[in-house]
Amino acid sequence: MFKTIINAWKVKDIRTKMLYTLLLIVVYRLGSFIPVPGVDAEALSQLVSQYDFLNFLDLFSGGSLSQFSIFAMGISPYITASIILQLLTIAFPKLEKLSHEEDGQKKIERATRYVGIGLALIQSVSIVVGLSSSNANLLKDITWFGNSGFGTFMNGIMPYVTVGFCCTAGTAFLMWMGERINEKGIGNGISILIFASIVSSVPQVVINLINGTFHISPVIENNVPVFYKWWYFLVVIAVVLILVVGIILVDKAVRKIPVQYAKRVVGRKTYGGAATHIPLKANANGVMPLIFAMTILQVPAMIGQFWPNGKFYAFVSKYLSAGSTNALGLAIYYVLYALLIVGFAYFYSSITFNPVEISKNLQQNGGFIPGIRPGRPTSDYLKKKCSRLTMFGALFLMVIAIVPTVFLKILDINVLSSFGPTSILIMISVSLEIADQLDSLLLMRNYKGFLG
Repeated sequence: MFKTIINAWKVKDIRTKMLYTLLLIVVYRLGSFIPVPGVDAEALSQLVSQYDFLNFLDLFSGGSLSQFSIFAMGISPYITASIILQLLTIAFPKLEKLSHEEDGQKKIERATRYVGIGLALIQSVSIVVGLSSSNANLLKDITWFGNSGFGTFMNGIMPYVTVGFCCTAGTAFLMWMGERINEKGIGNGISILIFASIVSSVPQVVINLINGTFHISPVIENNVPVFYKWWYFLVVIAVVLILVVGIILVDKAVRKIPVQYAKRVVGRKTYGGAATHIPLKANANGVMPLIFAMTILQVPAMIGQFWPNGKFYAFVSKYLSAGSTNALGLAIYYVLYALLIVGFAYFYSSITFNPVEISKNLQQNGGFIPGIRPGRPTSDYLKKKCSRLTMFGALFLMVIAIVPTVFLKILDINVLSSFGPTSILIMISVSLEIADQLDSLLLMRNYKGFLG
């Protein structure tokens, strides 16, 4: 991977793409420190640590939520909007037909942006409203239009308008940055922004692990200073290494479907007769089913934020939260988590892989799978192979997301509570995706240093 980056840096066009991507990442991280006016960031940071849903958003926003910067909502509203639109595409035939057209895809992308902006507005205001009931001093006193009756009304509503406007504008800007990375940079823009958010928390996790293990300074957990036992360090390092090796092995694993092309004589020339294969990745869906499942599981908590002292939020905290102290609640949460991962894996696979289309293309070009008749038998065969690989990928994601977390929870190791196996999976997957794209760009330019 490092050799690929060095070789890519020597090519001017690729170097420009890499610098452009790095520049936007720097802008993103700088924007994470620009506060939203009218909010006490210190008081909000203390409240964020008490809710799993907010910790999840804080991780995916690179700590922007706990500081309540203009990027406090991060790119999560856009991801949620993508899930909603993709589910609607499956549910409504007209939208499904529209998604197969070039103009229709643009319309769906535009609708996704609008829904994402709307969700950012609702989510930002609801978080402030919900947390304000827990801390009356969360919103700073700002005088708007004097102390008249109109001024009193504006003083009551303007802080929420300010929060909603700033956070929504921040999410819209991140969506724009993601699209610019797709067009002029390296990698998938949304994935890059999530990657940058998670990586920004790595140094603090490492520092906490070292400080707590070697008793340099205590780590604050639930407002209580604690030190870790000496073997915590070894266990965490072992878990991380196992995760990294396992993720890389599965990500690089490919099931090759052999394809043979029949010979065709056109004039005096003979075409075809070559043997090739269709590569099917063991985990073709990558980390998307995991992100979708995590996002959906956070929706009840997001709704419950409107009534933080109500019975609904108490029920969600007990039975639909990874931080629940109830054994039954944890079991229900992880079972739902596993089922959602499998469901979204098959859902995402049905969108990205079309065996009927591949079968038609093979038949039109004189290709066939040895031992399988062209046409419907070929599409059924590809569908069967894809289904098995999708199940394998879903089981792999389930193991990565749940087993290490439960293992560390049993050992009472909380150093990776907010930065867990899922974060490691996202970082490695995005890193490998970037490396693969750099390889493709180098091959397209026939870079001799790389090919040799």
